[in-house]
Amino acid sequence: MLVYGLLGLIPFLLPPLIGFATPAHAGILALVALVYGALILSFLGGARWGQEVARPVPRASVVTLAMLPTLAGFALILATNIDRPAQLTAMAALFGMQFFWDAGSQGLPPWYTRLRLLLTAGAIAGLATMAWLVSQAPPLVDATTV
Repeated sequence: MLVYGLLGLIPFLLPPLIGFATPAHAGILALVALVYGALILSFLGGARWGQEVARPVPRASVVTLAMLPTLAGFALILATNIDRPAQLTAMAALFGMQFFWDAGSQGLPPWYTRLRLLLTAGAIAGLATMAWLVSQAPPLVDATTV
């Protein structure tokens, strides 16, 4: 599981690394990080949903809450009125909230919480670094207004 998890951090950590080398691409790299974050939030919500529906009597409240990460990530992608650094910061906050929900839950194996701590820290670091990087990038020049 650790190897798969660490490989899953690549799309969080590679965009800021590439962005440092090529600041002109920070905008598209930030979008890559944002969309990947939404996909992984959806995966985490699905994992919680799957764990809950495997119970003899699934709790409707947990099944409902497990759908929120998908909806929140999707809403952030659609929220084009929010600037990209704020979107990335909000995505990082969603990962933190998902981690604390998972860490405080009964029935998850102990190794899962330890793995999630490492992977959540990596995801938040990548998203936060990308937010900072894109906030520092020079504004793009629109060729139609020059």
